[in-house]
Amino acid sequence: MDDTDQFGVTQKPTAIRPLLGLTVLVVEDSRFACDAMRLLCLRGGARIRRADCLRSARRHLQVYRPSVVIVDMGLPDGPGEDLIAELAVLSPRVSVLLATSGDEFAEGRAMAAGADGFLAKPISSVYAFQHAIISQLPAARRPRGPRAVHEESVTADPIAFRDDMVHAADVLVADADDWTLSYAAQFLYGVARSAGDGPLASAAQSLSEACATGDHVGSTVSRLSMMVQDRLAERMAI
Repeated sequence: MDDTDQFGVTQKPTAIRPLLGLTVLVVEDSRFACDAMRLLCLRGGARIRRADCLRSARRHLQVYRPSVVIVDMGLPDGPGEDLIAELAVLSPRVSVLLATSGDEFAEGRAMAAGADGFLAKPISSVYAFQHAIISQLPAARRPRGPRAVHEESVTADPIAFRDDMVHAADVLVADADDWTLSYAAQFLYGVARSAGDGPLASAAQSLSEACATGDHVGSTVSRLSMMVQDRLAERMAI
């Protein structure tokens, strides 16, 4: 059963709240990125549920069938395209299946796995977020008549950014294996893109390249770890 209609009454979308009546499952390990999507859903009238890994998402989907699923392409227990491929062939299928990533090369993998669309990080535009969902909805579920255009953007809670830095610090340890370091690099790159932190994004990309070549991994991890600690200290000072 679609959890947007648990009581047999479906809320109808309006021009102001065009996502009313939808429930969005966000499969995202970054609290900062997820908080931005929480605000975007709130603006449009959608309800949001969050899973921070593939296992949590699959457990959720055993109980509920959301209207929209947005899957981050890099998750702590595997690639997001694995879940997208599973959901793309389910019957009945979720109405809208989107992928998201800070990696511009992830879009091709997402679409090949069966995603309906792709949201590039940072995701902050109210209009772009609503359009990405509404354009993929079945005709019967789209808002009728003119829709209010929201040019506004949302800003995620800085506390959520600090939570992501804590998570990154826990992952970036000296004895981490190659897969863990690659995950940490893509996680931090996505968070940095969402937060507009160019230096952190560049350092995370350097770690990805070091992991791919095997060169200077230790020194790159140390540099990135120091940057994460600097941002934690900045947030503590605030």
